[in-house]
Amino acid sequence: MTNRVLPPISAMLFSMLLSVAATPGFAQGIAGGAVGADGKSGAPVNRDEMKGRMHEQCKANPQQCEEMKKKMQQRREQCKADPEKCRAEMKAKREERCKADPKRCEEMKAKMQKRREECQANPEKCRAEMKSRFEERCKQNPQRCEEMKSRMKERQEQCKADPSKCPAGAKGPRPDGK
Repeated sequence: MTNRVLPPISAMLFSMLLSVAATPGFAQGIAGGAVGADGKSGAPVNRDEMKGRMHEQCKANPQQCEEMKKKMQQRREQCKADPEKCRAEMKAKREERCKADPKRCEEMKAKMQKRREECQANPEKCRAEMKSRFEERCKQNPQRCEEMKSRMKERQEQCKADPSKCPAGAKGPRPDGK
């Protein structure tokens, strides 16, 4: 498994999760964030918190949850068919959210930059953390894990065949053969 393919995928998933968080069913009708019980912004701090909130929303309203899952699946299929269009749309949404809440946008950019720097300083630690998260997801959903592994392998083959379509450094297996 190579980790060089994951950052663009992670960015795309992050944007999709932010889009989902901004939908009325999961963000209590306020675009760009959620409202906590105290009436203040309750935007999730991390992915696990966001998953927990979505899980609670699904318990409270399973029909709405199923509708959202169907929409998300349709969106994934559309993005698979036309990834450039999806990237452009996600970029536009991100810019819109940044205009609406520039402070939060700057905080997120700073957080991502800090993470990038940490990973450049200690890539093995980041690789180990990503591997650990991947293995945890595989334990929770082995079928999806196999699908992800298959997509990653397919992506590696595409990068080998045409490196110009891949991010720098994602041109095949790592030197250690993984």
